Amino acid sequence: MIVYATLNQLRDRLGLAVDSERDARLLGALRQATAQIDRYTARRFAPVIQTRRYPWQAAGCLRLDIDLLALLGLTNGDGRAIDPADVALAPTGDGPYSALLVDPQTVAFVNGYPLDQAIAVQGVWGWHDAWAEAWRSSGDTLQAAIDADDALLSVADVTGADGLGLTPRFQVGQLIRIGEEYAHVVGVDPDEDTLSVIRGVRGTAAGSHAPGTAIEIYTPPEDVQALCLRWAAWLYQQADAAIGAGADWLYPPDLPADLQRIAAPLRCLRVA
Repeated sequence: MIVYATLNQLRDRLGLAVDSERDARLLGALRQATAQIDRYTARRFAPVIQTRRYPWQAAGCLRLDIDLLALLGLTNGDGRAIDPADVALAPTGDGPYSALLVDPQTVAFVNGYPLDQAIAVQGVWGWHDAWAEAWRSSGDTLQAAIDADDALLSVADVTGADGLGLTPRFQVGQLIRIGEEYAHVVGVDPDEDTLSVIRGVRGTAAGSHAPGTAIEIYTPPEDVQALCLRWAAWLYQQADAAIGAGADWLYPPDLPADLQRIAAPLRCLRVA
């Protein structure tokens, strides 16, 4: 379900009004554009929480095969936990990170069994050029308690301004965070001030949350969002184009050349 731009944003780009049948096609174009961006860049631009396992490589360094945004836990090859405070993330900065570094004199990576899965890394995985600013305040909170089975959230004002002054604050296609839980927004009702959501996504678990719990909104990297909108708009419009003569420019197998040039700096070239 993850998309790098919202239904409202794509409607605005195309100058379209709300239409439930057309909205389904718009969301389909957003999903297709997102998937093709991921495939072309060999990256993921939305956070996912999971544990990945790696073979032992060296006493002081563990190279990662995908981008890491935050380290949550680390288990050595002998089954013992390593305190994340004892780990340096490389390269330095706000991420993403491609390696874990430890001082072998005090904490060393060791081998274990199975050999190809000796070391377990729990983290938030994905690529973002400003991870510390990736989650913005919605300017709203839960108005009623929810438990793990609730798929309808009551908020104060669906159409109000978010923490950046953008309206409407809640839109179909957003990834939101409630406490430590992620959820996809799949419907908004401005008359009832409710959100329809898919709970516990991206490696998180649905749980109970009290009234007044803040709701945050994930902001994809700006260039990724712009690329997604441009490509999704093209895909939506080309769906009605005439089919003939096998024209690749009408139905290319992947991102067209001009968008590939835009996406090229985002490609993952690291070999782990």
